[in-house]
Parts: sequence; C-alpha cells; structure tokens
Amino acid sequence: MSTYAPFAKPMYVMLKPVGSKCNLDCDYCYYLEKANLYSNKNQVMSDELLERFIEQYINSQTMPQVMFTWHGGETLMRPISFYKKALELQKKYARGRQIDNSIQTNGTLLNDEWCAFFKENNFLVGISIDGPQEFHDEYRRDKMGRPSFHRVMKGIELLKKHGVEFNCMAVVNDYNADYPLEFYRFFKEIDCQYVQFTPIVERLRKNKSPLKLATAKETEQEVELAPFSVSAEKWGSFLCAIFDEWVKQDVGKMYIQIFDSTLANWVGEQPSVCTMAKTCGHAGVMEFNGDVYSCDHFVFPEYRLGNIYSKPLTSMMYSEEQLKFGNDKFDKLPQQCRECDVLFACYGECPKNRFIKDKYGNDGLNYLCKGYYKFFHHVMPYMDFMKKELLAKRPPANVMEWVKQR
Repeated sequence: MSTYAPFAKPMYVMLKPVGSKCNLDCDYCYYLEKANLYSNKNQVMSDELLERFIEQYINSQTMPQVMFTWHGGETLMRPISFYKKALELQKKYARGRQIDNSIQTNGTLLNDEWCAFFKENNFLVGISIDGPQEFHDEYRRDKMGRPSFHRVMKGIELLKKHGVEFNCMAVVNDYNADYPLEFYRFFKEIDCQYVQFTPIVERLRKNKSPLKLATAKETEQEVELAPFSVSAEKWGSFLCAIFDEWVKQDVGKMYIQIFDSTLANWVGEQPSVCTMAKTCGHAGVMEFNGDVYSCDHFVFPEYRLGNIYSKPLTSMMYSEEQLKFGNDKFDKLPQQCRECDVLFACYGECPKNRFIKDKYGNDGLNYLCKGYYKFFHHVMPYMDFMKKELLAKRPPANVMEWVKQR
C-alpha cells in the first residue's frame, strides 16, 4: 500500500552506498572524515538496507517521477552488480512511477563496462573536476599524493564515447578562483554544457575532535578558516567575470547552475539548487548503515534524524525537527539580510556558511555575502532583461543580441 506524504514538494534522500570511502584524498573533502562517526571498518550498504530504502523512498513520493541520487565517497567502489540489484528493486516497487537515476563520481574508475551500463539504463553522471590540470591537481590527489586529472579526463572521454549524459561539478577554491575565464573555457573545450560551480568554505576545529570540520554553530574562538576556502571577494569577482563572457555568447548553450538559479529567483520560480531557495530541508542523506541526516552538508551527530530501521523515511523527513531545519534558512536570517535589496536572489545562501556577524553585530551572516551581493548587482540589468523575455514567452538567449546593442 502506498504511503504518500501529504506534501506537494518532492522529497529527496541521497544514498551513500560506500559511506565516505573513496580512492582519492582531496584536501577539501567534507565526506572523508565522516567515516570517523562510525566504528564499523566495513562501511558498505547491505542489500537488505538497499531494498528497505528503495521501497520506502518510492512509496513516500508525491510525484509520479522519482529521482535516485547515488553519492559518496566514491560510488564506483561498489560493483556494477550492486547497481543492477538496485535497478531490479526499483522496477519491483515502481508501481507505474517513472524512475530516474543520477550518480556522482570522481571519474577515475570509469571504464567501458561502467559507461555501457550507464547508457543502457539512462543514468545521469555527475563528474567532479576542478577545471584544467593545474587547478584540478592542486587539491584532488589520491592517497599516495598522485594527481588525478588525466584519469578523470579518460573517464570523461569514455562517457562521450558511449553517449552517456553527464555534467560537471567544479569546486571553486582559494587557488582556481583567480583564473575564472581559463576555468570556464575549459568546460566549453571538453563539451560539458552543464556545470555547477561550488564555492568551498570550511572551518577547522582547533580541538582534537574526530570531526575536524566545524558547523556554523561553533564560535570563532573554537575554529579557524580552512586555507583552501575561497574568499567572498574572490567568489564575487569569479562569478562576474564568467557571467560577462556567458551573457555575450553562451546563453542557451552553456547551462551554469548558479546563473540559471539566479534567473529562476528573478522571475519568482523555484531555483534548481537548494542553497538559493527560500527554505531547504527537503533533501536529506542516508549513510551506509541507514542513518538519515538533515542534509549532506550537515552529517554531524546533532543533525541525525534517526535510522531507517527504526523510523520510516517519511516520519524523519517530514518531522518537526526537519521542517524546522528547513524553515530556519529563512527564519534565522539576520537584520542585514532582511533589509537587503537582493535577498530574493539568494535568501542568505547555505546555512552552513552563515558564521560571520552582520553590520549590526548580529550572528548568522553568510561568509560569502559580499561576493554574492557584488554578483547580483552586477547581473541585475541582464536578469531584468531576461525576465522580460521569459514573461513575454521569448527565449532569454535574446539577451546576447541586446548586449551587443548596448
């Protein structure tokens, strides 16, 4: 019997079939240390848990389409047989729903067999790559300190060879943020039309906690900013430089998630990324043992909602605790945000980055605020134009001709 939740908004729970296990050792990875939360050495999802999750996840959906997102660690450290089993279980419990799968990977373990499997089963593959070789290899090395760029590029070529749909997730850090155009043009050169730029901001605990990375709750005295973090000023300049090239020649050709989400907010639509939405909390994460957390950026003991063996997914994801977590994104905005003329464009961005004081001395301002503020004001005339085009049912790409005439 179906157990539809009485909510129209889709519920997402990412799966971590190998927990935090990975063949790389990226300096800034916030997943790797999560292994320290558990005493189990073999942090691998069992077939029993896989079936329990798939049945509950499908039955809890309020929409006819169901998206499964496989994350890590490194997802390809599970064999293809594991994902074949998952597909069989999805068919078993689908009951007429459309099932889609996306998987995030560092790309180094891709081969012809994996790519043929992804193509045959319509997987969307997300590749983690931080731009050209010099930028990528700065922080993305394996456990022996060896660079990974060439292995990732080999994986991308195999995806293309097999016609697999893929996109790229690129981390923007203290180093590559200085080279926005080289960075952006690289993705055009490798024919990746869908790119997510993710600013890395982490704080390190000064004490000897098993989790070095800190939450936004911890005070400045307890933590220090990680050296690889991108500064607010660099982040703003990075986005402006790329936008200036994109708006002249690539609208409708290159899909940059933050630009698309900004335009969505400009016209009052739901953005595709939770960090830019008014509220969050509808996208949780399940660890290899069935523990469910509020968000993949909040895999800390205080954000554990329960375990799927003792609580149904719906009771965790629609709990008062989780609803409060999602609503706090807007409810806890400091005064400076509430007075901001571009609040509608970011809603304070991700709560994990809200650890500085606003101009009134209130806690909870986003560390990247200055950068976002610069970016939103820079793009304002272009967003206004594209909004008019959309409302008139004309393509936003008309902005490119408008820019030429200015």
